[in-house]
Amino acid sequence: MPKITTPDGIQLHYEEAGQGTPILFIHEFGGNHESWEPQMRYFARRHRCITYAARGYPPSDVPADVEKYSQLIAVADAVAVLDGLNIPKAHIVGLSMGGFATVHFGLRAADRALSLTVAGAGYGAEKQYEDYFRGVSLEVADRFEKEGAANFAPIYAEGASRVQFQNKDPRGWREFADRLATHSSLGAANTMRGVQARRPSLYDLEAELAKMEVPTLVVVGDEDDHCLQPGIFLKKTLPACGLSVFPKTGHTLNLEEPAWFNGLLAEFIAQVEAGAWAKRDPRALPGQIMRTK
Repeated sequence: MPKITTPDGIQLHYEEAGQGTPILFIHEFGGNHESWEPQMRYFARRHRCITYAARGYPPSDVPADVEKYSQLIAVADAVAVLDGLNIPKAHIVGLSMGGFATVHFGLRAADRALSLTVAGAGYGAEKQYEDYFRGVSLEVADRFEKEGAANFAPIYAEGASRVQFQNKDPRGWREFADRLATHSSLGAANTMRGVQARRPSLYDLEAELAKMEVPTLVVVGDEDDHCLQPGIFLKKTLPACGLSVFPKTGHTLNLEEPAWFNGLLAEFIAQVEAGAWAKRDPRALPGQIMRTK
């Protein structure tokens, strides 16, 4: 299995396919590198596609120390993957936990990003739910650690923003849930404690985000309730951001609606590479309803 070693000595499993402009896919908490298979197959026809298992997700290493997991470390790992493959720049695509990593990639390593696609990112960002999110993240970590992934996965996989996937595509959802059941219980617990429960709210990063000019696409499902408002916030804050909302859709966007997701991402990347994804026209004043002068 191909591996890349991070600066702190962690080995990350990666997979790649295709040739062309690189795309790096960063997975969510409930998934792993295999969660991007519909995109790897589609985009490898004209891009060099790379996906990897985050630390804590076998066959990548699973550090026992929770201090080996954090939001900044997640960004450093993404950069390490590009470095290990000698890729100067790539389109960065992330879902949920990977979407947060993608936002922070833009803040910390903008010179390495051709574009950013931030899908299903928002949990814990809403200030009124911040304490609840941190508490429930620690509870989920405890459940993974004490009960094991095989026992807790069926509960986690039927969350309020996952049942849409289950209803639309029972076979696809079952594959997702079965894969989750194979995750490292320790890796899942440490990821929840070190990354999810400790990451800053997107709203606390407003000043930094307002200066980040990397072309960005934000994608949310309209039944992924705790990502909707953060998605609108990112649209209003990032200078070169577009927002797409998938109707009757939950959290697992790329698997639940792969045709929509792939088509939208392909069009976004084409516009970026054509130089057509610009910052918002300064004449498009948010406070204006109709022009009178």
